[in-house]
Amino acid sequence: MIEQARSPAIRLAAALVVGGLLLPAACGRGQQPATLAQETQLTTIGVNSHLWRASLETLQFMPLAQVDSAGGVIVADWYQNPATPGERVKVTVAILDGALRADAVQVSAQREVMENGRWVAAPVRAGTVQRLEEIILERARTMRQAAIAQR
Repeated sequence: MIEQARSPAIRLAAALVVGGLLLPAACGRGQQPATLAQETQLTTIGVNSHLWRASLETLQFMPLAQVDSAGGVIVADWYQNPATPGERVKVTVAILDGALRADAVQVSAQREVMENGRWVAAPVRAGTVQRLEEIILERARTMRQAAIAQR
């Protein structure tokens, strides 16, 4: 809860301070500066980099209206699937934490359908938001595993 309330600038400053304290202790001994869990939490963009990249990749087919890496928010513009021209969706992804956890990503979606020449709000299909969150988490975990394997 407290971690979420901190501003990105404070989190970055804390990361630099913690990094400065941990690196000298590991120098020259062949040790890693921090545990893998600690390392994956520290990023320069304010949120977990794996979740951030996975979110961008997942939404790459949609036009993006707003992208804020410091705040961890991606807002897609309205997307109309050519196969269903009478319907459009808008997705927002918020990354809430620096850790790679299921509760660190939150997806919301809006859906509209065309009725009598006007866009009208309609319910999002069941499971859509949850499935998008699962896809983002799966990609983020895969990215993390690939990063670990490259070491």
